[in-house]
Amino acid sequence: MTRIASLRPEFVEFIPDDLARGVLYVSMQYATAAHSCCCGCGREVVTPLSPTDWKLIFDGRSVSLEPSIGNWSFPCQSHYWIRHNHIRWAPHWSAAQIAAGRGYDAAAKSRYFDSLDQEQTKMDEHDHLAFGKPTPTPTFWQRIRKWWS
Repeated sequence: MTRIASLRPEFVEFIPDDLARGVLYVSMQYATAAHSCCCGCGREVVTPLSPTDWKLIFDGRSVSLEPSIGNWSFPCQSHYWIRHNHIRWAPHWSAAQIAAGRGYDAAAKSRYFDSLDQEQTKMDEHDHLAFGKPTPTPTFWQRIRKWWS
């Protein structure tokens, strides 16, 4: 397996079935990026773009993804950052570090969705009191959070 040193961004509507080595496919329409694992194992790495998952930074020439890519469920367990199209390798993580990282991610998602719920509840209460409106159905993010929990 030969490691990939850089990725070339390609903006597409749909992620192709076969991912070319060295290409980071970005679908803005579906808020998703995907690439072949940079370790060379060939596995498909999918990074959903959202406030609680990955953030894509495009400067007009290159892309970066935050946070790092940790392929903990792959046999390779590769871990790297994508910065300005280049791959920066991270040290191998222990099982305890992986568990802690997953716990941190779950807590961050919970905080994010809790804040959305609180904001929506305040707006609902305001609308109900001010306009006598019934409480609306849950928002998309509230349904996702409930499903995720």
